[in-house]
Amino acid sequence: MSVAPRSSIAFPVVVTVAVCLGAAATLLVLALSGAPGTTLLATALAALPVGPVLAAYLWLDRYEPEPRVLLASGLAWGAFVATMAAVFVQGLGGLLVGMTDTFSLAVVAPVVEEASKGLFLVLLLWWRRAEIDGILDGIVYAGMVGIGFAFTENILYLASAYNGTEGMGPGGVGAVTGTFVLRCVFSPFAHPLFTAFIGIGVGLAVGSRSGAVRVLAPVGGYLLAVLTHGLWNGSTVFGFGSFVLVYLVIMAPAFIGMVALAWWARETEAHLLRVALTDAARRGLLPATDIGWVVNLRGRRAARRYARQHGGPEAERAMRQYQQAAIELGFLHHRLLRGTAPADWQPRGQHFLGRIQAARPRIAFPGQVVPQQ
Repeated sequence: MSVAPRSSIAFPVVVTVAVCLGAAATLLVLALSGAPGTTLLATALAALPVGPVLAAYLWLDRYEPEPRVLLASGLAWGAFVATMAAVFVQGLGGLLVGMTDTFSLAVVAPVVEEASKGLFLVLLLWWRRAEIDGILDGIVYAGMVGIGFAFTENILYLASAYNGTEGMGPGGVGAVTGTFVLRCVFSPFAHPLFTAFIGIGVGLAVGSRSGAVRVLAPVGGYLLAVLTHGLWNGSTVFGFGSFVLVYLVIMAPAFIGMVALAWWARETEAHLLRVALTDAARRGLLPATDIGWVVNLRGRRAARRYARQHGGPEAERAMRQYQQAAIELGFLHHRLLRGTAPADWQPRGQHFLGRIQAARPRIAFPGQVVPQQ
């Protein structure tokens, strides 16, 4: 959700610096991982599942779209910061402790990788808490980080498979094809799914009035992320049969359950938003007749289409601005009614009301006359 400017710039500074350092390290690792042609091939193959998985998360996010800059930050964090942190920590641990490959894959990798991915969500919770309205937002941000992480990790695995390094077999087209099918066809959702547990924990923490829940929910989400990640990695160690068993018995049901949870969360948010906006309308913050055109997705699209047909691009833009500001006001009002509003709820509320009041005279819903721009 778009927000009023905040005085603190700690979040963008920390994320930007970390992403730049991570990107430099990623380029160095890729340069050392093989010939440029191999790296380009691996990058192209790793990019294929990104579009469909990203589209699925953006579809989930269409009800109350998060700021594109934050979604892009999550992708960049996963692709550069989390991957390089995991590579560095696991490599350093292997040198100092001398861990076996199996222990590193099944135990160390899940602990380190989920911590490095989950740190972005912790930073959001710490510095941008008001951006997260519930578990659906947590799942979406976790998905962005997981997609970015999987993209870079897949590049490294595909390049290693083609080169026949890192225990990836004889190399060549056959090896890279097998790796592509396993990682990019059968399990492109794996990393977003693992980290989604942390996102759920963060979403629960934001919406809870209990201090214990605010601490324990993210911790519990992290532990579940590590557990599922460890089971997944461990299954690849003990042969194809073990992998299929974990895939069918644990991963597929977990994925279906996560989709169902996200769907339920979106439907629940629609109800909460309607209740909150109804209360806001009683307080004179916006017309009650507008609520259906804001809350209902089909009604929202119909209102934008009507504005475009009868008032052109400017009218449609004004309608989008009004609907978005009303949605943001609704979620903020809901949190205020629950007693979990952010500390800066008053200036944020005034900001949203200002946007509503600026856009309302320029719009008309279906059946009304669109004002001349």
